[in-house]
Amino acid sequence: MEKILVVVDMQNDFIDGSLGTEEARNIVEPVCEKIKKFDGVIFLTLDTHSDDYLETLEGRHLPVEHCIANTEGWLINSFIRNALKSKNYAFIEKEIFGSMKLVDKIAKILDKGVKGSIEIVGLCSDICVISNALMLRSAFPDTEITVDASCCAGVTPEKHKAAMEVMKSCQINVIGE
Repeated sequence: MEKILVVVDMQNDFIDGSLGTEEARNIVEPVCEKIKKFDGVIFLTLDTHSDDYLETLEGRHLPVEHCIANTEGWLINSFIRNALKSKNYAFIEKEIFGSMKLVDKIAKILDKGVKGSIEIVGLCSDICVISNALMLRSAFPDTEITVDASCCAGVTPEKHKAAMEVMKSCQINVIGE
């Protein structure tokens, strides 16, 4: 059985940069511990925008520049990077909340008749975590998908909690509440 861990957008801008929150900073250590203990394939998504971000649809709705490619804010947090040492991992850049590239990469593993499980952690629970979780649920209807709430943070604690409830409704296991 193949075990897959998806680490969503644990980037500097979401932790202590332009969109950082105390809740995001508080999950860095638990996410590091999960990575260190994980025995399987790890995919890390990178929210990736260009210099014209404010002119995009997302930029008009969220007018805060963040995760501009190749900037300090775009990089995966240094503690997370250190936790990846000697792990089997890959980075996946994404331009919007959910990632078809992520689905495709996981499909190459699971569509070979290999049974598997997917666990998801990261930021932000109510935007990118839930988007990827629901895409994966749709793509892999018979695969156990789990979100560790203790290793996720939302834009606000209330939105985090609401996202966990929606995922439960969509038959995604939520642990760590």
